[in-house]
Amino acid sequence: MKALTIKEPWATLIIEGYKKYEFRSWKTKYRGKILIHAGMSLERDNVDRFAVYNLEYSKGVIIGEADIVDCILVDQKLDDELKKINPLVYGRSGHIEKYAWKLENVKKYEKPIPVKGKLGLWNYDN
Repeated sequence: MKALTIKEPWATLIIEGYKKYEFRSWKTKYRGKILIHAGMSLERDNVDRFAVYNLEYSKGVIIGEADIVDCILVDQKLDDELKKINPLVYGRSGHIEKYAWKLENVKKYEKPIPVKGKLGLWNYDN
């Protein structure tokens, strides 16, 4: 199964339903289920930003799954729409946000799976 390593707090924001798009500097043609892997790094400058959600962050584990249903080139219109939906989550992150990977059918795992992540979309064989 395909997996994607995402830094915290972003991985948990997806799994908890606050973030419906994952932003990347590159596009993907892949559509289907992916595992959401919380990477080993935590962007501490964003922890306070999302304190209102009272989230617990993970490191180095697969925390759930989602379906990639679309990959959209981010333009001003999409950027404006997302900021209206949730300015806290979709305000500028400091990352290159050229493509928005639309995620649906998000499922949080009861027991996270410890595994070392990788760059890009990678294959996880359990």
